[in-house]
Amino acid sequence: MTIKDILNRAATESPDAVILKYKRAGAWQTTPFAMLHQRSWHVSEMLAKLGVQAGDRVAIFHENSPEWYELYYGTIGLGAIAVPVDAKLREQEVAHIFHDCGVSVVFCSARNMMGFAEPGDQQHELRAVIVLELGTADLPRAERMEFHDYAQLRDEVSDVAMSDARAYDRLNPEADAPASFIYTSGTTGRSKGAVLTHRNFMANVESIAKVIEVRPTDNFMLILPLHHSFAFTAMLLLPVYARCQVSMVENLKTIKANMEETSPTVLLAVPLLLEKMLARIMAGIESKRAARLMVRYGLAKVVGRKVHAGFGGALRMIVSGGAPISPATLGAWSKLGFNIVEGYGITETAPVLTLNPPAAPRVGTVGLPVDGVELRISNPNSEGVGEIIASGENVMQGYYNNPEETEKVLMDGWYHTGDLGYFDEKGYLVINGRKKSLIVNREGKNIYPDEIERHVLKSTYVLECLVLGYRDPAEDTGERVGLLVVPNQEVFDAMEDQSGHRLTDGKLEELLREDIHKQLEPLSSYKRPRKVQIQFEEFEKTTTQKIKRYLYAIDTAQ
Repeated sequence: MTIKDILNRAATESPDAVILKYKRAGAWQTTPFAMLHQRSWHVSEMLAKLGVQAGDRVAIFHENSPEWYELYYGTIGLGAIAVPVDAKLREQEVAHIFHDCGVSVVFCSARNMMGFAEPGDQQHELRAVIVLELGTADLPRAERMEFHDYAQLRDEVSDVAMSDARAYDRLNPEADAPASFIYTSGTTGRSKGAVLTHRNFMANVESIAKVIEVRPTDNFMLILPLHHSFAFTAMLLLPVYARCQVSMVENLKTIKANMEETSPTVLLAVPLLLEKMLARIMAGIESKRAARLMVRYGLAKVVGRKVHAGFGGALRMIVSGGAPISPATLGAWSKLGFNIVEGYGITETAPVLTLNPPAAPRVGTVGLPVDGVELRISNPNSEGVGEIIASGENVMQGYYNNPEETEKVLMDGWYHTGDLGYFDEKGYLVINGRKKSLIVNREGKNIYPDEIERHVLKSTYVLECLVLGYRDPAEDTGERVGLLVVPNQEVFDAMEDQSGHRLTDGKLEELLREDIHKQLEPLSSYKRPRKVQIQFEEFEKTTTQKIKRYLYAIDTAQ
């Protein structure tokens, strides 16, 4: 089965079932499978009119929208390769992606169209820009580039798209044909395009569906950006495969209101979002004496019922992915009666590798390998910790146009993740951190930054932190542990408001260091940072909110 097959099947067997629910002009609209299928034909016809053929690269450079679904299914329906691109990327990063894989046509918003009016030499293969939501804006005029209004182009091809000779039906891609090039977020340098096939994605979709038992009555809440592999597989492909509904939030500020209005059953989120949602919930509880006392005396689930009702009353599962979630956050949600399933995945594996089974989760682990995925620990140390490697039909073909990087990670049919971990006594996977981030001290002991960072982040005074290895100038072997910390300025501002006195920078740093020292007490002495450096600017991050670790280092001169 290919990605195209699942839409064809859904439109044939469940034509009137709703796939999308979204808000336009203040009112909720719906799109049934038959309409999505029809609109996908239109997209295929548009691309065919512009000369796009099987194997050509078509970029979707657009924020989440109901059109995103038809753009993707219409692109792959023609046999072309879809290239999802984060709409918030900088111009230089977009240019790199377009140059790297030779994008020929791009779908974008009116806000981003001017960036293509005079494409650089690196984008020499780009020949057409299709603009969505043009509104009253004028299309740019450019010598080397065609610009088209999406709505107008769709009207022009609608008659042909409805005929027996429509472009959508001319080619059915093979299971091993590339469906997408998904570019990594670049936490360690330039992004690379993972070549992912129809088989890669569909193998992963089928595996996920078995673990979380997706039902036709389910309603998934879409919050995460669809260019990200986690949201892409779980929100764009899985609901079409299971023939259930997706409800789209308007924006991050309207999540709670939109949940109350649409009553989702499944929510997918990254840990940062779940932490922020939890903070708002707990702040509301703390502001009400009765609720605060109920939580304190073990009746948190009673309070949680009101929270549940505020989320629409139907939420049966929250799936956390994209980054590790703290056990404290999991515990707090669980006390309120919410079931959070934590998983682990990587773009290059389409992406899910493990999920905690809803009936038997283990906090502190990322769960068990999903069906069809085999995981091993390569070169484990005496503690059983080694690099996690994966094999299965979900593993990418390689990085597009980058054989050197492909050879580094694909060896003898196994994808080397670069993550360190081990299996616990029940066979659940525990992640220790990134291989490149591992610190080895002079005694040869392995120190995992993630473990230390989890302890530091228990401090309410800390907004974010990085644990990095460094070498003292007088030493030529081994590394010491260093810590970069960003203070939580809101907490210190609140302290000043309460006391009526302004904290000096020196006093703030003293309070911060004391509390960090307290949080690190449970750790062995060799794991505790020798240097703690404080900075007041937040760390630079990728668009998926992962810190770009390679930009930072410990200043050994201090």
